[in-house]
Amino acid sequence: MTAAPADTTAELQIDRPTVADGAALWRIARDSKVLDLNSSYSYLLWCRDFAATSAVARDGSGEPVGFVTGYLRPDRPRTLLVWQVAVDEAYRGRGLAAALLDALAVRASAEQRITAVETTITPGNTASERLFGAFAERHDADLEREVLFDAGLFPDGPHEPEVLYRIGPLSLSL
Repeated sequence: MTAAPADTTAELQIDRPTVADGAALWRIARDSKVLDLNSSYSYLLWCRDFAATSAVARDGSGEPVGFVTGYLRPDRPRTLLVWQVAVDEAYRGRGLAAALLDALAVRASAEQRITAVETTITPGNTASERLFGAFAERHDADLEREVLFDAGLFPDGPHEPEVLYRIGPLSLSL
C-alpha cells in the first residue's frame, strides 16, 4: 500500500496506463476485496491493449494509486464499457474514483467520440451505484438500469446478477 498525500488528490496525475503498471493495478484490485480479481496476466494485457480506454492515477513518485479500465464495445463503438474502477485504500474517500472516471470519459470522448458509458454493478454495491449515479448527474445524462447477466448464468458458483448501467447521451468536452 502506498502512503496517502497530506491533503488532496490535486497532486495526483491521471494518464494512460503502461504495461509496467499492470502489477500495481492487479494489486489494487486484489486489495480492494470487492472486485472480481482477474489474473495478473490480464492486467498486463489490459495495460497494453486497452490503454487508450483506461486511466491510472499516479502519486508524486509516479506509482499507481487508482485505475479505471474500459473498452469500446465492438457492436457500439461510441460506447465505453467501464470494466473496473479501484482506488488504493489510502486514497479512498477523496473523490479519486470520480476524477478517474471523468478524466477517462473526457479523453475517450475527444479521441474515440464516445456518447455513452456502460458498466455493470452487482446489487448492494452502493459505492459503485453512487459513483455512476453521480457521474450521470454531473454530465446531465440519462441513467438506465437493467439486469444484463442473471445469477444463474454464472458457472462458477453463487454470483449475484450483474446490472447494466447505461449512461447517455453524453456531450463531454475538455
